[in-house]
Amino acid sequence: MALFLSEADVKQVLNVEMALEAVESAHRDLALGQALDTPRARSRLPQTVLHMLQGALPAQGVIGYKAYTTNRSGNRFLVHLFDAATGRLRAVIEGDYLGMIRTGAVSGLAAKWLARPDATVAGVFGSGWQAEGHVRAICASLPLERVKVFSRQADRLQDFCCRLSEATGVAVVPAGSAEETVRGSDLLGTVTTATQPLFDAEWLEEGMHINAAGSNALIRQELSEAAIRRCDLVTVDTVPTALAEAGDLLPLLEKGRLHVRQLVELGDVIIGRHAGRTAAGQVTLFESQGLAIQDLAVGLRVLAAAEAAGLGQKIPMQ
Repeated sequence: MALFLSEADVKQVLNVEMALEAVESAHRDLALGQALDTPRARSRLPQTVLHMLQGALPAQGVIGYKAYTTNRSGNRFLVHLFDAATGRLRAVIEGDYLGMIRTGAVSGLAAKWLARPDATVAGVFGSGWQAEGHVRAICASLPLERVKVFSRQADRLQDFCCRLSEATGVAVVPAGSAEETVRGSDLLGTVTTATQPLFDAEWLEEGMHINAAGSNALIRQELSEAAIRRCDLVTVDTVPTALAEAGDLLPLLEKGRLHVRQLVELGDVIIGRHAGRTAAGQVTLFESQGLAIQDLAVGLRVLAAAEAAGLGQKIPMQ
């Protein structure tokens, strides 16, 4: 019988390390031809938007989707897992916390494979819900000593930094300006809803890795064209998803200043089909849009842990 797992259930069993392993397995399976992922589809009403991501990890025995609604009253996320062999429902999982940890984990995974392994200083734009997962994951993936955070929400920045310092054991500190956030950083993360570039491309330094996680629609842009053209390697979740909604990349692709063949899927770096960073001085970029298979892989591990702990409510469905 299928299980319903609440946010409280998920929080009891899910950690960053579990999510990092899960999303890496998903990208590896996809690169090896052992997964399917369909770019996000949206149904829009004036008040509410329904977003759906679907995919399958047959090597891991799961097929399913995440559906979520966005509305002024709040956002609501549900991950549905089905058995890949029988089609039977295995779980419905509330996915707000799961999605936050999963999104951060993908940035952590990209940092693991693309940042310099001796990176010690990170700069992060954003102090919201998604930025929390981002900071937790990069701290778990690299030997960071300091994370500088810059945010328009100055009133909550200090609290954010204190909480994340305690959670990660890394010094997470407020940055006084966008320039301070970028300069001197080995790793840069953007986790915002910005519609204009967050920083000047001239501030980028040799050897940086950039995780851009907020620009998942044409109306959103965190990086300037000049910043992207500074990058020696541009990686994405998948090329089809990037072509559908990577707001940072689409203007350059439209103008012919960036070509589809230059986009490298993260999974291809993981399995060695494409080189990642090849020199310490390169500037690398990962554009994160989000994939269903990332949610499915994390959800599958959450389900196993919840079953082992006796959590969840049975759903009377076969």
